[in-house]
Amino acid sequence: MGAEPEQSDAELLAATAAGDRAAFEALYRRYGPWLATRLRYRCPDAALVDDAVQETFLAVWRGSARYREGGDVAGWLWQIGFRRLVDAIRGQRARDRLLRLLAGRRWRTAPSAEEELLVGVEHGDLAGALARLSPELRMVMQATVLDGLSTHEAAALLGIPVGTVKTRAMRARRQLREDLA
Repeated sequence: MGAEPEQSDAELLAATAAGDRAAFEALYRRYGPWLATRLRYRCPDAALVDDAVQETFLAVWRGSARYREGGDVAGWLWQIGFRRLVDAIRGQRARDRLLRLLAGRRWRTAPSAEEELLVGVEHGDLAGALARLSPELRMVMQATVLDGLSTHEAAALLGIPVGTVKTRAMRARRQLREDLA
């Protein structure tokens, strides 16, 4: 009996969606190492990269990530993996920030204007001011200030151009200054 012909990406995805573990494993063998290598160019923390790869393929297995037929499977997996990596980095930064605060050290470097604002304003006032922001402005402030993402990371996470992130952040800061004055 000859070797079975290699399944296409679309066939593997369809079989995976139907619960075929062997197809899922073949998909992982085909793209797992590639995705991990690409993500390592974005993040030197191997544990975060491994978590992002695992979360990516877990989303594929569970069906929470939907593939549109005809698209590039590698690009689709990259998009999922990159978002998972950004989430992992954001979570790691939040944990690090919390540990520094608990250790009695607010910042290792000088705080940004946004961080000073967050420390200097009572939570109730700030919460109300944030709640009054439009959802678009609030999402940018959450990503860049509260989660500590760079403009580029926030743009990738939110799926908007970098310039839009900068403009929305400027508008949000202006509105927050007015609301908190």
